[in-house]
This record gives sequence, structure tokens and C-alpha cells, in this order.
Amino acid sequence: MKEQSTTGNSFETIDTRSLVDKVEMQLIQFFTLKKLQPGDVIPKELELAAAMGVSRTVIRESLNRLKTMGMIESIKHKGTIIKSPNLSSLLQKSMIPHILDNATLKDVFELRLVLEIGIADLIFAHKTEEDLEELAQIVEQEPDFSDDVLFDVEHEIKFHRKLYEMTQNETLRNFQNILLPVFNYVYESGLLYKPVKNKRYVSHKGLVEIIRNGKASEYRKAMRKHLANHFQRIFSLEAESAKAEKKSPAGKDQATK
Repeated sequence: MKEQSTTGNSFETIDTRSLVDKVEMQLIQFFTLKKLQPGDVIPKELELAAAMGVSRTVIRESLNRLKTMGMIESIKHKGTIIKSPNLSSLLQKSMIPHILDNATLKDVFELRLVLEIGIADLIFAHKTEEDLEELAQIVEQEPDFSDDVLFDVEHEIKFHRKLYEMTQNETLRNFQNILLPVFNYVYESGLLYKPVKNKRYVSHKGLVEIIRNGKASEYRKAMRKHLANHFQRIFSLEAESAKAEKKSPAGKDQATK
């Protein structure tokens, strides 16, 4: 005979969030329900405190969090208004190489590879002769690369920053700055120096030629080839990690279960 639980369902799950966390979420819900738009003034601290039944200190701390997120802004002689957050700025504040672990930085690097391929149509829709000339000048200044090292970080950043700029998408342009720490990760991890089987890739010069005379579909394929070695190196790292995990005592125990 099975024993009956003495507690049954009498206890509800405890909400472990702090009061400030809860008020922060309630404020966001309030702004949403009221359909407040950028530039709209929100109620004063006293009004919010009275409406929510909390102290002004809690309201102030919650509002400060929203200010840090870029959701609200204090304007002199006007009050606190709703603001459209700068998404790339928020991400950039968190993109600290010495705090982020290698797995996260690797994820961001993979995201960069996918974006580079995906922006083809925007580049072709907005390209100008001036853009093409600038890309050509960047390529002319690039040094020759060995078979093992496919690019110099400084020139890689300069070239791809221009590609992001050509999209005329401000969020994408700002995102390029967020990705800069990833290049340090690539070099410090030795990612570029891992051998790959396929060394056939499209150079920056080849990409410029396609942008000048080709189509977006051709550019996407060329960019995929340009980044192919990076993909292979990443997949190589993943394979090595998987092998190492299997050889570890923890991995062996998991395999026998």
C-alpha cells in the first residue's frame, strides 16, 4: 500500500522574485496595457507607489532598472517618458569578453556567420558606386594571407563593417560593434589555426566583384564559401569537445547508463 503524501497540493509554488523584480514586470505590463508610445509621459513615482501599494524606494529602483534598459528617460520640466530601447546598445553592454564564457562567444561567432550570409539582399538593394569604390580600396590595402590564416583581424573588421553599413539597417550596423569581441575570441582560442580539409574559399576581392557585377543569390553562395573554413573549424572544435567528453569519467558513466 502506497503512503499518501502528507502535504498533498496544499502548498503553492513560492515566488522567489524580489519585490523590485515584480514591480518592474508590473510596470512593463502597465505600459503595455495603456498602450504608451515613445514620448508619452508615465505617472509620477508617488502615483505609481500608491497604485501598487509599495514604497517610493521600490518604485524608484524599478524605474532605474527600466532606465538602464533604455525603456524610459527623465526629461527636465516634463517628467519621465517612454523611450524606444536601443537593442544593440543593451547587448553591447553585456558583451564583455572576460565575463562571457567561451561557449557563449562561440555562439555569437556562429551568429555572425549566419548574418553575413543573410544580409545579401539588403546589400544589393542599397549598394552605390561609392560603396564599391570604398570596398575596393579596403581590399587593396589588405596583406597577402597564408593558407593557414585567412584574414587579418583589422582588415576583416574593416571590410565586414562596410558590408553592414551598406545594408542601411542601423541595428545591423550597431550589431557589428557588438561582434568585435568575438574576433579576439577567435584568435585567443586558436580557432583560425586548426587545419581544415577544404581550403577553397572566396576572397574579399571576389566578393567585391560579385557585388559589382553579380546577383544577391550569387553573393550568398560566395559568402558561404568565404566563411566555409570558419564553419569547418567550428565544427572541428565541436567534434573534439564531443570526443573529449566521451573519454572523460563522467562521459563514460553516462554512456553506460
